[in-house]
Amino acid sequence: MTTAVPAKGSSRGKAERAKGKTTDGKTNGVGPLLRGWRERRRVSQLELALRADSSARHISFVETGRSRPSEEFLLRIADHLDVPVRERNSLLLAAGYAPRFRETPLDDPTMGTLREGLEQLLAGYEPYPALVVDAKYDVVAANRGIAMILDGLPAHLFEGSLNAMRVTLHPEGLASRIRNLREWRGHLLHQMERQIALQRSDALREVYEEVAAYPVADPGEDAFEPGTEVPYFALPLRIEHDGHVLSFISSISTFNTPMDVTVAELAIETLLPADPATSKYLQQQMP
Repeated sequence: MTTAVPAKGSSRGKAERAKGKTTDGKTNGVGPLLRGWRERRRVSQLELALRADSSARHISFVETGRSRPSEEFLLRIADHLDVPVRERNSLLLAAGYAPRFRETPLDDPTMGTLREGLEQLLAGYEPYPALVVDAKYDVVAANRGIAMILDGLPAHLFEGSLNAMRVTLHPEGLASRIRNLREWRGHLLHQMERQIALQRSDALREVYEEVAAYPVADPGEDAFEPGTEVPYFALPLRIEHDGHVLSFISSISTFNTPMDVTVAELAIETLLPADPATSKYLQQQMP
């Protein structure tokens, strides 16, 4: 059985964006915002103009405030710069237009079909672990495979919003059970760093700074038992459970062409057994 947690919108964030502020709290017109995203993506004005069927002159005029862009132009440029959906609303607001993309709470009646689909997807993946997280890795739904892995962790890790990064890297969380903690921790932190570089999210940066500061105990040698070596095709998560060492390969999926901020920020993570022993063990636990 899966457990869903409603996604929460921020009325303060909406108010700030209505005043032309970005989600990192900086007040900017549309020109500096657009230039910021272009520079973040390391794209020249000429290259962007060629991609977006525009001219470097027009893009320069928009960035310097000499020309007011149309809604269609802004959305086309944002698409070529891979600007997050939330920040596309910020661009529109800064240019004096209404937001184009809604931000609907996950528990809203209009999201019923989406919730049902996610529940079916997670349940269908059992006995293998799978979960859905939002933009700062708060868990909004998870299946029994995840519940099995988390079983026995301290109750304080589940207070408030359950955060996947926090519960994984906290010294009292899964970190105490992960056999290749230093490798897996490095992978997760690098993943968060890439997202921070692509987005303007103070909330995600706060989570990153918290989990990156957790002390890392020496887990000892992560040795394979004789005769059990497997030619892994990707970095595995090797984690102990009830005296067994389970190995998983992580896969993350997102929604294509989202038209809602909430949907755009959801990610589905599935843990695929990396060896026959792990698959057999999970099937025995949840026949």
